[in-house]
Amino acid sequence: MANLPIAEIERVFRQEYGRAVAILVRAFGDIDDAEEAVQDAFTTAVQQWPSTGLPQSPVGWIITTARHRAIDRARREATRQDRHVAANLLQASDEEEEDLVRDDRLELIFTCCHPALAMSAQVALTLRLLGGLTTMEIARAFLVPEVTMAQRIVRAKAKIRDARIPYRVPSEAEFPGRIGAVLAVVYLIFNEGYSASSGDRLVRTDLCDEALRLGRLLRELMPLEPEVNGLLALMFLIDSRRNARLGPNGSLVLLGEQNRALWNRDQINEGLAIARECLRSGNPGPYQIQAAINAIHCEAPTAESTDWREILRLYGCLCAFEPNPIIALNRAVALAEVEGAQAGLAAVEELNLSDYYLFHAIRADLLHRLNRDREAAIAYDAAIDCAGNLKEREFLIRRRQALAVT
Repeated sequence: MANLPIAEIERVFRQEYGRAVAILVRAFGDIDDAEEAVQDAFTTAVQQWPSTGLPQSPVGWIITTARHRAIDRARREATRQDRHVAANLLQASDEEEEDLVRDDRLELIFTCCHPALAMSAQVALTLRLLGGLTTMEIARAFLVPEVTMAQRIVRAKAKIRDARIPYRVPSEAEFPGRIGAVLAVVYLIFNEGYSASSGDRLVRTDLCDEALRLGRLLRELMPLEPEVNGLLALMFLIDSRRNARLGPNGSLVLLGEQNRALWNRDQINEGLAIARECLRSGNPGPYQIQAAINAIHCEAPTAESTDWREILRLYGCLCAFEPNPIIALNRAVALAEVEGAQAGLAAVEELNLSDYYLFHAIRADLLHRLNRDREAAIAYDAAIDCAGNLKEREFLIRRRQALAVT
């Protein structure tokens, strides 16, 4: 008897769910029907695989089983349309199993990230359909009620159906604009995992891991797209520092104060290798530049040896690609390291980011470095008011309390 652990079936589910749904969406023409069929097939797998063992091609088994279940269901229906669907599924089911596992995930990714959908819907659908996360898991990750997330997903699917959003990879003319939305969704998922915007946990490892998995998938599907590679390199390099971000007592530790021995060298090496590939491509973009900035941090043996001049130069390049105040704020940090706190503060105070806690926190730190602690205290108070994450608020409160003012 095989006695296959349920955990192994769960691993296959997470790994292959998106591929199976993508293939069956094309066959069924409907996302809900495809999801239902794949879920039915995995239910059958849970019943059979523990005793029979893992099939030679798990995703092929799932797709074949899902097709057969859908055929049986359609045959029981009386309408001509359903009989026509059954005939199409039967014809498809006669194909070789190897043909059934043709990878349609790229079409599904672009469908999930269609610009007609709100960003929140794009994120939810990507995690649901490509990652196989349950509605409850997605709701928990973004700290919203499960019913709210369920409604968001239902509305997104309805929008795809009613607006007849095409299930395809964009044309060459559309591609530059559409790939940006896909990468933005994956990076948003990663950022929410690496630095949670609210709640009592600083890091949500499930979201970090899912974003990295999606990044690897994008690289597998689009290996020659420089910004896809740049995003994956960026996430590897940032995530390599995950274990050093919290101290033994669970408190937040800034980059410059982290124990670099805790950084994940395997992730750093993989990220650096991909970043070097990007450099050789000679087609720079925002994610590649951010990867280069993080490569400098990761290659520096100590905080003091960080090449801040090169980081400042790269932030100048990044501002040319994406002139937004968040990037300008990060550039001001680098400027302070190169030219001093006064220069950094002057750059910060040119920005309008009054609702962003890091704006106030960086301003507070620079004021403290200039011995302007009373003003720093006010800035820290503003940062504390804006911070949504408990760990970040606790860090800011400690910094505020360390000032020599009441």
